[in-house]
Amino acid sequence: MVYKIHFVFWLFLLLLLLLFEPTFQQGSPSSSTVERVALLELRSSLGLRSKEWPIKGDPCLVWKGIKCQNGRVTEINIAGFRRTRIGKQNPQFAVDALANLTLLQSFNASEFLLPGVIPEWFGLRLGLLRVLDLRSCSVFGSIPLSIGSLNNLTDLYLSDNNLTGTIPSSLGQLLSLSLLDLSRNTLTGMIPSSLASLVHLSLLDLSSNYLAGSIPPGVGSLSKLRYLNLSRNSLSSSIPTQFGGLVSLVHLDLSVNSLSGSLPSELRGLTSLRNMVLGSNTLVGSLTYDMFHTLTQLQYLDLKDNSFTGSIPGGLWSMPGLQLLDVSGNNFTGTLPNSSSSSNITGAVLNISKNLFYGRLTPILKRFSVVDLSENYFEGKVPEYLPANVSFVSNCFTNVSRQRTLAVCTSFYSARGLTFDNFGFPKAMQPRQAEALKKKSNRKAIILGSVIGGTSLILLIVLLMFIFLRRRARSTTTQRGGGVVGPVLSEDITEPSPGLLIDFASLGETFKYQQMLQATNDFSDLNLIKHGHSGDLFHGVLQNGVRVVIKRVDLRVIKNDAYLVELEFFSKVSSVRLVPLIGHCLENEDEKFLVYKYLRNGDLSASLFKKIKTDDDTLQSLDWITRLKIALGASEGLCFLHHDCSPPLVHRDVQASSILLDDKFEVRLGSLSNVCSQEGDGQPSRITKLLKLPQSSEQGALGLQTAVCTYDVYCFGKVLLELVTGKLGISASPDAEIKEWLDQTLPCISVNNKELVMKILDPSLIVDEDLLEEVWAVAVVAKSCLNPKPSRRPLMKYIVKALENPLKVVREENSGSGRFRSTSIGSSWNAALFGSWRQSLSDLTVLPSASMSKVGGSSFKRSGTMGSQGSGQNGGGEHSSSRRQHSKEIFPEPTDVERLENE
Repeated sequence: MVYKIHFVFWLFLLLLLLLFEPTFQQGSPSSSTVERVALLELRSSLGLRSKEWPIKGDPCLVWKGIKCQNGRVTEINIAGFRRTRIGKQNPQFAVDALANLTLLQSFNASEFLLPGVIPEWFGLRLGLLRVLDLRSCSVFGSIPLSIGSLNNLTDLYLSDNNLTGTIPSSLGQLLSLSLLDLSRNTLTGMIPSSLASLVHLSLLDLSSNYLAGSIPPGVGSLSKLRYLNLSRNSLSSSIPTQFGGLVSLVHLDLSVNSLSGSLPSELRGLTSLRNMVLGSNTLVGSLTYDMFHTLTQLQYLDLKDNSFTGSIPGGLWSMPGLQLLDVSGNNFTGTLPNSSSSSNITGAVLNISKNLFYGRLTPILKRFSVVDLSENYFEGKVPEYLPANVSFVSNCFTNVSRQRTLAVCTSFYSARGLTFDNFGFPKAMQPRQAEALKKKSNRKAIILGSVIGGTSLILLIVLLMFIFLRRRARSTTTQRGGGVVGPVLSEDITEPSPGLLIDFASLGETFKYQQMLQATNDFSDLNLIKHGHSGDLFHGVLQNGVRVVIKRVDLRVIKNDAYLVELEFFSKVSSVRLVPLIGHCLENEDEKFLVYKYLRNGDLSASLFKKIKTDDDTLQSLDWITRLKIALGASEGLCFLHHDCSPPLVHRDVQASSILLDDKFEVRLGSLSNVCSQEGDGQPSRITKLLKLPQSSEQGALGLQTAVCTYDVYCFGKVLLELVTGKLGISASPDAEIKEWLDQTLPCISVNNKELVMKILDPSLIVDEDLLEEVWAVAVVAKSCLNPKPSRRPLMKYIVKALENPLKVVREENSGSGRFRSTSIGSSWNAALFGSWRQSLSDLTVLPSASMSKVGGSSFKRSGTMGSQGSGQNGGGEHSSSRRQHSKEIFPEPTDVERLENE
């Protein structure tokens, strides 16, 4: 009986502990009426929900994210909170009530929408504040000078917002500061030298802004600094020698700037360094063993796209912890070390492409699992011990496809006093001579084959004529439409083939339907972005605070399975120029959901002109550098689909609303539900000409609508015109609706008269003489894309080269004469680009429309990443980094098929 009483007593005590556990955790109840009123006011101004802050509950006891000491509020954390329905209608930076919380030490509102300016009183009324976290809050305006008065501040996070102006030098007064993150904003000016006073700083991130000038040498005195990121700005001058004093530094990123000079030897003092990222600058000089032999902790070394020379120090190859070595796009030379040191290491990546390395391959490559040797001068046979994932393109290897020519390889080796191995052939016999002997010995076989082939050709022509005549007699729907110049995308989308092969494991996270409802506030109209032809797009926030875009496909309205085509596409194709797919939700029978990464700047149609103030109609226009960056990024995305995928893929919905832009105006192609493989090779054959079949590359022999890459090129031309003229909606309008506008606009684009383009130039653009020439060049490219004859439109890979260096479109390569560069071999690129413009648009041959074809189970070639990843952004002063690559041949000769069409 006694045991039972003890058991009941302890059980009762345990229940009491569980009942009052929240009270024990939260501490004492609120003891300040002023603070309670302030919190209620803050709850109202921010539109916080009762779920997190119940109006009848004690803030210190039950409100989420509130911490108190002795009944006074010391910490507020609303990170990732959701507003009420009313609060979402007019979100503002309305936190005036914080001024009454005089003991507040931490305010964290990251990922909570606070559009507005940080008030000046922040630094005057919150004297005890230690942590201020406003990451991804949509804050704009400048950083208030008063922030420098927060003497107790240790952590300041203002990243991923729209802050403008300069970095106030008053931040150098925050002597207790340990973390300073101002990345991913639009800050301008120079880095204040006063930051050298922050002796306790361990993290400094100013990346992805528009900062210019030199790096203050005093930053090198911050001995406690462990993370330094100044990448993606417009910083110039050299790397300060004082950086050698950063003995605690673990991560250094100065990439995508305009830094010059050589690497200071003092960097050997960075003995704790693990990551050194200096790519995409203009650094020169050679690397020395003395610089790197002390960096024993180094794991990632990125020096790509600079102008380094000399050889790679042997110590770099043998560093035991090195996981990535990227020195591509430089002028490094020499041979690989003849060593197999550390060959047992796996998972390391080596990229030495686009350099001047030569000689034979050595066992040192065994230690790497991914190797890129392309665009060098290596010779000999490819050894069997190399990993499977190796790129050999454009070298001098024996029995390997896509190598440099004999003349190029021989010249390179001769200039260095070396002897080329002649691709393995005897020195007295050139490869072409050996090939000629082989052809001579097989002459009889060739003659016999020609006879058989000729007979087969005649039979094939007869058979094709029979099939064509029979089908034409049965066809009643192959007449061409009228009134349009270019192709028009059909609104009727063909259902995909049932044999789709989708690797769902590669499609990100699988979400539940309830998660979709929570993320979009039950698909509220306030979350609706737009109604798309393949589904409605909604803005959403996942439970972890990540912002996403969710496409809801209602199969009761959209009578096809285009979403499955898009899933198959994402499961087989990957590129940085495509909108990232985060996951999907397919559990409902009537509704399917695709979840994409949220891109801050939306699409081009919404970003070309943007309202910058809520109280008036002031519009901000994208500057020309940003427009050109967008054009180049979009062309790279289409080039990936057309030329890096096998079979070639056609986007079929290229317009401004399909060109999505991240926070740095990098392009991600969207609207991918219509992508399908190209039907045929898109060029008329000789047999087609003999039979006099329809020659349009956008219409098959029977008049059936097909998908071809030239359709994308035509639509991309309209996008370029939209960027040049600033006339919204051009790329989304059918040609019948804009025919009159095109009649007036296209005659103003002349390769012989730059001044004419001024008549159609967007009046909001401010361009100097050099930029005007670029605008003119891009307009010329746009006109070539809009050629009414599909076979006359340039391939997308050539458009990319033209946009990388547009001045070469309108200048001779070695002259400033302004005349369009032509060639003397047959039909020049000039003719291929600008032929068929002798008639006005009203007299042009009508082109058929292009619609979606069945994708079926065709396999796509997965390609690596591509893209400019440039630093030129809206308001910036630099062009995209990929424009530093000057193509030797922007305009190749037309193909044989194109010349045949003119015969």
